[in-house]
Amino acid sequence: MKHTDFQYPHRRKNILTGEWILVSPNRTVRPWQGEVSEIEFETRPEYDTNCYLCPGNKRANGEYNPNYKDTFVFTNDFSALLENSDNNISNNGNLLIAKGEKGTCRVVNFSPRHDLTLAEMDEKEIYKVIDAWRDEFKKLSLNPVINHIQIFENKGSVMGNSNPHPHCQIWAQESIPLETAKELKQFTKYYKKNNRTILQDYLKLELKLDDRIVYKNESFIVLVPFWAVWPYETLIISKRKIENIIQLSKKEQNDFANALKAITTKYDNLFNTSFPYSSGIHQAPTDGKKYREWHFHMHFYPPLLRSASVKKFMVGYEMLAEPQRDITPEYSAKVLKGLSQIHYKNKAK
Repeated sequence: MKHTDFQYPHRRKNILTGEWILVSPNRTVRPWQGEVSEIEFETRPEYDTNCYLCPGNKRANGEYNPNYKDTFVFTNDFSALLENSDNNISNNGNLLIAKGEKGTCRVVNFSPRHDLTLAEMDEKEIYKVIDAWRDEFKKLSLNPVINHIQIFENKGSVMGNSNPHPHCQIWAQESIPLETAKELKQFTKYYKKNNRTILQDYLKLELKLDDRIVYKNESFIVLVPFWAVWPYETLIISKRKIENIIQLSKKEQNDFANALKAITTKYDNLFNTSFPYSSGIHQAPTDGKKYREWHFHMHFYPPLLRSASVKKFMVGYEMLAEPQRDITPEYSAKVLKGLSQIHYKNKAK
């Protein structure tokens, strides 16, 4: 079925979660008189004396950062998870249910440069970021308390980023959280029936149709998923079935850096702005079990809709019923695919 067949309201199923989304392409012509946000066009210096994350600076907890030259990883000064959390359980009449949760939160500064996002870093620099992710994943997964590791980035103040110095976070915890649990259920169900991962077969179909593919190299495919919720949502999927980041070969790690550079640059080029998003890598749990059904992938959830100043809101129907979008994933993929891989700031040089 081609994208031209999707002209009227319809629902699409997210095969990774089992959930549904309403798509209403007939609404794309509606005028916009809602909120228009201020565009983030600020020019940041290479080093900011007031930044808690820049090299040599004092952090909020009083510690000083080393004069790091590449990536720098440290435990979050305001961690959402603690290693010594109380494990007491509350279950008052099966109505007031709570349990302690142990874990740790790490911060990964991409580089000493206060002004360089992934989109503006070169692939060798991004490779070093992936190295840091691999090292942290390996160390954290050896902790018997840690059963899940979530690597994620909130880019831009609109996504709740409290510090503009380019960085990401790693939250490691003893429970398998909701989104991973939903995907694991779907992965397991499909693998038991087909002896292949659901993303293996999905990639094969997407490559055949070529309606939603944005970018590809030898090891990774970047696409707008058929069930995308956010206007320019994308997935990076490994061609080879692997469970986690430490299973990447050197070639695959280079190609992963290349794919990250490509999609983040295209995002910035879409509206000529530092494009905000939340992104995260979904990997198999680290509880010591084998997860042959799992398939390494990374989500990008960007909020911008019509321009750098207009974003999509998840309110009303989305909060009370199910997600909804206007522009089709096929349209979004066509737009992203057509964008240059040369960052807009470099075109003027």
